[in-house]
Amino acid sequence: MTYFCDITKEADLYTVYFPDMTTVRTFGDSMEQALEMAKEALEGNLEVCIDHGIAIPAPQYKEGHPIEVSPKLAFAIQLRQARSNRTQKEIAIAAGMSYQQYQRLENPHKTNPTLEMLYRLQKVFGVPFLTL
Repeated sequence: MTYFCDITKEADLYTVYFPDMTTVRTFGDSMEQALEMAKEALEGNLEVCIDHGIAIPAPQYKEGHPIEVSPKLAFAIQLRQARSNRTQKEIAIAAGMSYQQYQRLENPHKTNPTLEMLYRLQKVFGVPFLTL
């Protein structure tokens, strides 16, 4: 999962703005630092959205600088989006796993799916989560 940001130089600072995530802004003293801060700010905002159940917009803007979201965070987001309005318990039952196992999968700090879990989830959702 990749979001793109625009970076502009204003005086001595490089300001970062994400058109798809309008609440995320940061800056750096150099272009390199601005890109590092962009990743940190984006992932921090995404984690807060997950923690508070806030809808996360899918990346649509395709210009500027690409910022790759960590795989664990991206997986947790994709899983929540695929679940839509179904409950975690419903998905856990359909996938043949415990409710607690499924809960961990949607938590970017605890997610660590096995290949078997990915296979089951792909069958439940009809969406590939892993492409080799």
